[in-house]
Formats: sequence, structure tokens, C-alpha cells
Amino acid sequence: MASASHPDLQIAQIIAETYDDPLAFVQLAYPWREPGELAGFTGPDEWQSAFLTDLGEGVRSRGFDGIHAVSPIRMATASGHGIGKSTLVAWVVDWIMSTRPHCQGTITANTYTQLETKTWAAIQKWTGMCVTGGWFQATGTRLYHRHYPKTWFCSAQSCREENSEAFAGQHAVSSTSFYLFDEASAIPDKIFEVAEGGLTDGEPMIFAFGNATRAGGKFHRVTFGSERDRWNHRSIDSRSCTLPNKAQIAEWIQDYGEDSDFVRVRVRGLPPRAGDMQFIDSDRVWEAQRRAPQFLVDDPLICGVDVARGGGDWNVIRFRKGFDARSIAPIRIPGEQTRDSTFLVSKLSEVLADRRPEYKVSHMFVDAAFGGPVVNRLHQLGFRNASEINFGSQSPDAHQANMRAFMWNRMKEWLIRGAITQDQNLETDLTGPGFRHNSRDQLLLESKEDMAKRGLASPDDGDALALTFARQVAPVKREVHHPTPRYSGSVWS
Repeated sequence: MASASHPDLQIAQIIAETYDDPLAFVQLAYPWREPGELAGFTGPDEWQSAFLTDLGEGVRSRGFDGIHAVSPIRMATASGHGIGKSTLVAWVVDWIMSTRPHCQGTITANTYTQLETKTWAAIQKWTGMCVTGGWFQATGTRLYHRHYPKTWFCSAQSCREENSEAFAGQHAVSSTSFYLFDEASAIPDKIFEVAEGGLTDGEPMIFAFGNATRAGGKFHRVTFGSERDRWNHRSIDSRSCTLPNKAQIAEWIQDYGEDSDFVRVRVRGLPPRAGDMQFIDSDRVWEAQRRAPQFLVDDPLICGVDVARGGGDWNVIRFRKGFDARSIAPIRIPGEQTRDSTFLVSKLSEVLADRRPEYKVSHMFVDAAFGGPVVNRLHQLGFRNASEINFGSQSPDAHQANMRAFMWNRMKEWLIRGAITQDQNLETDLTGPGFRHNSRDQLLLESKEDMAKRGLASPDDGDALALTFARQVAPVKREVHHPTPRYSGSVWS
């Protein structure tokens, strides 16, 4: 660092220790508890700490050596209002700028007003309080290193589609090229596409934050839709955070209703409803997430397995006992781990071999599209209580066009009394597919191909739960233990 003072060198040595630990950087770099604006604060909120921890793990797992490019870090956060998104943006900017010499970044938001008065204002404010703030100069649109203004900087840019070229050509071969999108739901897809071109060299990073105001578009796809598995994504409910005005939130819920689109977007961090053609309504799912699970003693434990269609998909294993699909947590295995089906067979064997009463599976139903060989191998291993189910085969009920519609229809009816996990993947999967009726007036669910065209992910978790409704499974027979006869003299007792 040119002309660095001795204190600056000491600071640089300490800050360098946080290269792969942004949470430690935030805890060290700002004057927490000291007189002034942060006197009443001890550090990041819980959700911010979790985000920074994940970011650090992403850095460590890639192990960038300064020469060989690594895969991009992609992180997306959908949330309600007032949780401290702009503050986190500022921390991430300060951490990258302070730990990665000659990094280059672009910051944008849905409107120029948001960018200028919220996002960029937060960056200026927190950089001014940062222990490394003296290294940088902040203007109205640019933050740069005082000694390397042309190679070590980030800038604020409008996200208007006609300004997309401003996001092109950003490269930092031996450092980090980064993009930060605030209120990303309203940022045009074109801007995301151009930014992807800056994620090819060095240690690239891209971050997207915002309210999920749209049930479509790039931000929806990376948080709830077809691209969610490529991103580290999360949905934050404002009620779980420290900063939001809880009285205001309670008033919104009273005025609009817990599962209204207003509360879904502004409080719960979820997208608005999919619309009238949504097969399973959001209210039904919302109630099932909060209902106490119920089952009878002789209800069988049924297991549904949706097998990954490729390395980017997931193998999902879900369990249901009567009206309880919550008590046993689902198992999710990345498709890349099961290119060789041996691993999946081994995991399913463990599930079927579990003899603990509460985990003893009565029957396992496996998606036949890619699970046929898996079921054959399970049979060879002696597990006869596993069956493959063809989603396109004939429905047992004439009112549904195929087996997929039959299972989803049974699941929809079950949700009126059933209990499910409060799981973002399952919720978006259940409420994703649309429906129509064919010429014979039979129910037909929207195809996965058509869902993909709308930017929705393949409903792996939804299909896994639906598979538990493939067939009726006999109740569990209670084991009756008769006392062992004892011989006493000439009498058996």
C-alpha cells in the first residue's frame, strides 16, 4: 500500500485476517457499543450474522489463489421491510473493498432514488464509521482507494435497461469483481444477464436483495424459482428480526390478513400469489404449515422419493404418517452426488432398514422416471416395500388425466387437515403448478416444461410429498405380546 502509515499497516494486518470471515470483519471494523450512533448496538442481527457466515464459507470452499478463477459466489435474500438490507449491503462492500486489493464493483437498485438515498447513502455512512474508511474516498457515485482510484473501486449505476452496458466489461482477474443489487425484484433481467459477463474471472461475487414484489423475473427465479439451486438463497420474515417496527407489522396483519399479498411481500419475504390458475392455493399451504400434526397409532409411515433428473436437481425424500408430514424431516441430496445411483440406493436402504417404531417405513414410493433402477436394486437387497410410480400412467380415478394429477389432487384435499414443514422450497413447490381440464374434463396439472418457461423450478419437494399419496397403504398391525407359558409342576400357566 503506497505511503501507508504505521497504524495503517497494523490495521491492514488485522483486517487481512478477515479475508474469508466477513462476520469477523463487521465485528472488528465498526465502533460497536462506543459513544455515538452504535452505542446501543452490539453487532449484526441474527439473520445478518447467518448471511455473513455463509458468505465466509463460500470463500473458503472456493479457495481462490489469486491466479486461477473460481466459480461465482451467488447470494440472494428476499425479505420483508426494515430488516437492515441496506446496512448489510454496506458491510459487504466495506469488507470486499478492505480485504481484496484492486477489486472492482457495481452497485445498483430498482430506482435511482433508492440507489442514491438508501443504498449508496448507507455505503457512505458505514464506510465513514469503518476502521478502514481512511483508505477510501467516497463521492456521490463512486468509492475508490485513495492511491489506486482507477483499479480499486466500486460505483453506483442506474439499472435502466438502456444503461446495461455500464455493467459490462468489469473484470478483476487477480481479485474480486462484484455486483450488488438492492430491491432486485424490479431490476430488469437484462441487467442480470450483462452482469453475468463480469463473473468469469478471479473471485467473482453477485448479491441480490429485496422484497419479492413479483411472482416472476430473475430475482424470483433465483430465490423461489428455476434458478434457486444455483444461488445461496434465503427468505427473511421481518418479525424474526430486531429492527422492524413490530407494532406497525401487527397493524398490517390486522388490516390486510396474514396471508394477503401485502403481508406476504412486505412482512414474510414471500412473492405474491401465483394467480387464479394456481392449483393449490396459498391459504391452504399457510394453514398446513401452522396446524398441529395428527396421526393415529396404526397409521402407516409412507415415504415418497423424487429422484434427481440431473446434476443440478435434487433427490428429495419426504415422509408422511396420517395427517403428519412434519415430524420427520425431509432428506435432500444434491443430484451431483447421485450420478452413480449407488449412493442413493445406500441412503434409501438406510431409511427402509430403520426398525425404530417411529421411523419404520411401511411403504416407499419412488418416481419411476429416473428411479426404476433404484427400485430394482432395492428389491434385490430384499426390500419388497418399495414401488416405482410413473407420473404419466393412468389415474386410478377417472376425474384425473394421469397419475401425477391424481396424487396432487389427493394431496390438495389432504392439506385441509394435514401438517407440513415450514419450508420455503416446499411452499413454493406446492403453490407453483397451474392446472386446466382436458377435452374429457379431466384434471391436468401444468407440465414441468411449461413451469420452466414461467421461470419456476421443478417441484421436487412437492412431488416427493405427492408420492406419499400414490396408493392406499394398509394400517400398521399392532404387535400383540403374549406372555410366555410357564410350566409349574404338571400345569402350564
